[in-house]
Amino acid sequence: MKPMDLTAAELGRAIREKQTTAMEAMQAVFDVIGKREERLNCYVTVDREAAFQRAEEVQKKIDRGELTGPLAGVPVAIKDNLCTRGMLTTCASRILGNFVPPYTAEAVVRLEEAGAVLIGKTNMDEFAMGSTTETSAFGPTRNPWNEAYVPGGSSGGSAAAVAAGECFMALGSDTGGSIRQPASFCGVVGMKPTYGTVSRYGLIAYGSSLDQIGPLCRDVTDCAVILEAISAHDAKDSTSIAREDTDFTTALTEDATGLRIGIPRAYFAEGLAPAVKEHVLAAAKILQEKGAVVEEFDLDLVQYTIPAYYTIASAEASSNLERFDGIKYGYRSGETEGLHKMYKKTRSEGFGEEVKRRIMLGSFVLSSGYYDAYYIKALQVKALIKKAFDEAFARFDLILGPAAPTTAPLLGESLQDPMKMYLGDIYTVAVNLAGLPGITVPCGLDDTGLPVGMQLIGNCFEEKKLLRAAFVYEKARGPFAVCREEA
Repeated sequence: MKPMDLTAAELGRAIREKQTTAMEAMQAVFDVIGKREERLNCYVTVDREAAFQRAEEVQKKIDRGELTGPLAGVPVAIKDNLCTRGMLTTCASRILGNFVPPYTAEAVVRLEEAGAVLIGKTNMDEFAMGSTTETSAFGPTRNPWNEAYVPGGSSGGSAAAVAAGECFMALGSDTGGSIRQPASFCGVVGMKPTYGTVSRYGLIAYGSSLDQIGPLCRDVTDCAVILEAISAHDAKDSTSIAREDTDFTTALTEDATGLRIGIPRAYFAEGLAPAVKEHVLAAAKILQEKGAVVEEFDLDLVQYTIPAYYTIASAEASSNLERFDGIKYGYRSGETEGLHKMYKKTRSEGFGEEVKRRIMLGSFVLSSGYYDAYYIKALQVKALIKKAFDEAFARFDLILGPAAPTTAPLLGESLQDPMKMYLGDIYTVAVNLAGLPGITVPCGLDDTGLPVGMQLIGNCFEEKKLLRAAFVYEKARGPFAVCREEA
């Protein structure tokens, strides 16, 4: 038995049953990192010494019976916008290139309390602004299925690391699809929970009303196990919600009987790649064969989701990022005279082009004379989008569609046309605007051998229905292809 052949939950069980150890699992991960990381660039920071030290400590606790959970001893990677005490947290930006937080994000704390062992911090689009992991100040991450292509974003480093075998599981953040879209491009499972389910304390904010932390992993079971570990009320996060129904693994049954699944006609209109359409509809047919009731319907306001999302997200980003000015922490330009020139030069040098573009857009829509014309209208559209989903969920348990209109684009393609990159989020941003949960499960490969992802969307607090349907489909689909070199 090779550790890298196992999922996170399977590895945890093998460690508990003394078939392997946390140190052997960590060594297996670093063996893969040594082979592939130089080419893929999944990580911004890797702390080998601390990882093995922590693995030894966890193994001793397992041996003493102090850690008995399903994730004890399992190596995990963390997106580089989640604070980790004593370890660089850069948001893949030059302006935070030397920032070492004095505290750890609550979601990471909960994983560590469950016995997971931190490998390092994964690459991402700078401040989570992008869909390809090409806006990173530390260079792009490459898709492990084909290194000429992007892994998606902004959690592309986490998705690629899971797909390549450079970790067993990872955490990402999802503001407009930043977990679900790279999961689709990299052929892994990614889930965005209902807003407020996972504490945002320690997550460096992009859009505070939209951001949510979630898992990227190899299968649906891992997704449920990780979500159980990180979901809890946190008094340090005012948007955190106390829930009693976070036993997500109980939803993993192979029975879709009675589930009502809606397919929005607008999701399968012009602009969707034929291979994506074919595989997603084939997945819907499998769920139907397993007892689900599948029906097409009209979902209103789809065409307004992108402008509403980018207006709101950019407005919140311009406010959230004003704190990065070179005074208290992070990068500071050394060649300045006077405070205002220092602010200007620090931010000009520290932020990348995409971040500057969104800060400028956000400042514009919040400015006097344009606030009512753009920002308020976007908030009104957001409310209408939520209403449209409420009406849909009065008829259906779940909504099924693609996670992205195409498979992964070539490196460099998207940055040449930012508007095209923004439009690529058409199927994911509405989930964040409405605060809903969503999950992406791989459902096939296109003609070039790149993965296709199916997205399931649920009503607020109904992650169990999502996990149930995803698990049913996954079991009926059978094992998905892997792109790890030793496979």
